Amino acid sequence: MNVKLYNQPLDLISADLTLEFVTSEQLEFHPYKELLSQAGFKAEQEQLCALHEHRLLVCGIDKEKSDELYRSAMATAIKAAMSYAYTSLKCSQYTLERFRVLIEGVVLGSYKFESYKSEPKPSKLTEVIFSHENNDGSSNDFDALETVLNQTLIIAKATNYVRNLVNQTPDDMTPQQMAVTADALATSNNLECTILDVNGLEYEKMFAMLSVGRGSAHPPRLIHLAYKPENPKKVITLVGKGLTYDSGGLSLKAATSMVTMKMDKAGGCAVMGMIKAISELELDIEVHAFVGAVENMISGNAYKPDDVLRAKNGKTIEVRNTDAEGRLVLADVLGYAQENVKADYLFDYATLTGACMVALGPYTTGVMGHNEDLKHSFIQAGASAGEYCGMLPFNRHLKKLIKSDLADVCNVSSKPYGGAITAALFLDNFIDEDVKDKWVHFDIAGSAYTESAWDVHTYGGTGAGVRMTLNWLMEHCR
Repeated sequence: MNVKLYNQPLDLISADLTLEFVTSEQLEFHPYKELLSQAGFKAEQEQLCALHEHRLLVCGIDKEKSDELYRSAMATAIKAAMSYAYTSLKCSQYTLERFRVLIEGVVLGSYKFESYKSEPKPSKLTEVIFSHENNDGSSNDFDALETVLNQTLIIAKATNYVRNLVNQTPDDMTPQQMAVTADALATSNNLECTILDVNGLEYEKMFAMLSVGRGSAHPPRLIHLAYKPENPKKVITLVGKGLTYDSGGLSLKAATSMVTMKMDKAGGCAVMGMIKAISELELDIEVHAFVGAVENMISGNAYKPDDVLRAKNGKTIEVRNTDAEGRLVLADVLGYAQENVKADYLFDYATLTGACMVALGPYTTGVMGHNEDLKHSFIQAGASAGEYCGMLPFNRHLKKLIKSDLADVCNVSSKPYGGAITAALFLDNFIDEDVKDKWVHFDIAGSAYTESAWDVHTYGGTGAGVRMTLNWLMEHCR
């Protein structure tokens, strides 16, 4: 969708359709009150009424008028407008501060993934134009609006980039193809790119990651993308779980649970989207994105329950369930990342546990780590960016549940409780002591993929983590 900003009042802008947001209170004074009432329009949140004879689309907005409600309402209105035959739509501002969420509503709400459709159905709506004026006739600074537009488009398009990667099938997005995609991103965005193949992983003694990929016909890859501006204010490391497909291995998933497992690479895709946006925003921070791209399959060579694996940092892991594979991959990638980059902050993103969805529901990212202030800052950044986040607390008693009598640590808990926390506590074994207060783990198992539309999200990948993290970086690394 092409989003434009005009330095003109709305009535001087030429477009096929006008979009207007109306509260129940404003409805009482609306010039088309009678027509809207006859159509049963009550200005309830996201309720739509199209007055085609006036080329007007009216969308209800709750009188609370929060950013979240405007973002969601814009997405709903755009989806409706895309079903009409109009080619362009115009809209007023609803304050400078709200411009960002309206743009997100347009770009994220209009997203469609039709790469596998034999007959895709593109919308005729291709252009959304914003006036610099607010709906009450007051004006905003055009340069400030333009800055918001440019920044928001970069972030929203990076989110859609992640959605596209997540939505690609396991046959198309193998570990090797993920590495090819990263290399293409590095070329287009002037990033450094290092790829480790099986030989490189063996040289680096990343045997946990190698073991997970052993049963697949598609060998694993470790991806390292780097953005290095001159004199950066901070150094940030981002680590993503990139399971291009997860069958569960020999601890085979149920058939219904295997569907959608292409989404298990969402953490890796997210950090690629983040560094894409960071380079385009030209942020004054050095950023390293590491992705462990692996496929977890079954074969005569697959790793097994009862195996003991040695990770990059030398610690040994007792395998009791091969479906708890993402944490094994992250153990090695986290070790490699810390060895190669001395960062001010280390953040990892992974569709790690179904237990996180049990705890927080399917829309919310679990936030875990040792630094309370750092975790709280991400809760705030997520709320501002339109991503739901919830903290899950560590405690020493849960840590006992991953104790192994055979190795240094077990890859699953001995009891079926607190699974998201025990998975994060497992990762804690592979975080260096001097990094523990700089590290945050994000479990995006529930938030990274959806099979039913909600808010700005359509079926498939959501790009979870991208807007939240970029919001945090732009706020805390200036």
